[in-house]
Amino acid sequence: MAKHPGTAMELRHLRYFVTVAGLGSVSRAAEKLFIAQPALSQQIRQLEDEIGATLFERLPRGVRLTPAGESFLEDAHAILARTQQAAVRARDRQSGQAPALRLGLVPTTTHSVLPGVLRGLQAAGVTAPLEVREMITSRQFQALRNDEIDLALARPGQDLAGLERLAAIDDPYCLAVPAGHALAAGTGPLALKAAAREPFVGFSRHREADYFDRTSALCNEAGFSPDLRHEAGQFVSVLALVGHGLGVAIVPASAATLPFSHVVIRRLRASATRSQLVLVRPRHAPASPAVDALAGLVQQELERLAARLREPAPPRRRRSSG
Repeated sequence: MAKHPGTAMELRHLRYFVTVAGLGSVSRAAEKLFIAQPALSQQIRQLEDEIGATLFERLPRGVRLTPAGESFLEDAHAILARTQQAAVRARDRQSGQAPALRLGLVPTTTHSVLPGVLRGLQAAGVTAPLEVREMITSRQFQALRNDEIDLALARPGQDLAGLERLAAIDDPYCLAVPAGHALAAGTGPLALKAAAREPFVGFSRHREADYFDRTSALCNEAGFSPDLRHEAGQFVSVLALVGHGLGVAIVPASAATLPFSHVVIRRLRASATRSQLVLVRPRHAPASPAVDALAGLVQQELERLAARLREPAPPRRRRSSG
């Protein structure tokens, strides 16, 4: 694809691209951006010509990212985030305000770790504002390397290149099953193979590639491929679908801290695929007493969570009154 003559990539092109990618539709993106659909289509084509790659596959209804588009989306997010952060830092420097503390989190930790961190910051009298960003692990690591966040609480594999591990706890994989299901009986560790014929609830690979790959590896290790019948975007939604009796799901033990009903969580037998919650920061991050204080609070809450997870089994939750 030849470069389009007379065009240059601008931030608005990136914003247009990110909006179309997020909605999967040029027409819906045009409505959100308050511009005409033909004009938006032309801007996207100009962007593709400028970079020399096809970013979207045009479908009968909507669009889908190509592999090149998926790669470009990661960088576009990073560029836009750095641009926004640069403006915020400039305003903070002018006003004399302390820089914000930027913490990345995987979804389950917003219930299990974050509340205690917030209480700790208040008790310690930390005046710097806190910015929390819920992101999957791979996105957090990219954000650390792009200086978009200061700390990440993630579920990493082995790739920690350029990053420093500050603390880690085991967060073992479990099987969430509907209350009353045959697999809900018993208290000891469960062999995952017992669920081989069950419909599964989980994340699509497009949405949560990290977790999808690990749970698929667990099932492959147990000798089967999961029948992923239902998909959701958050662990709360996954557990809700399990609670409705639609299937079973592989979840970390810390998922027991999430609000759900009619679900039993069974520990799985030990596996070669290990699950951990890890606190990470850039290896050569500049010294910051405020970030160090935040890291200490997160580590403290991780230790408290680890003590809860060492109980014989996560507790069964009943339907809440709300």
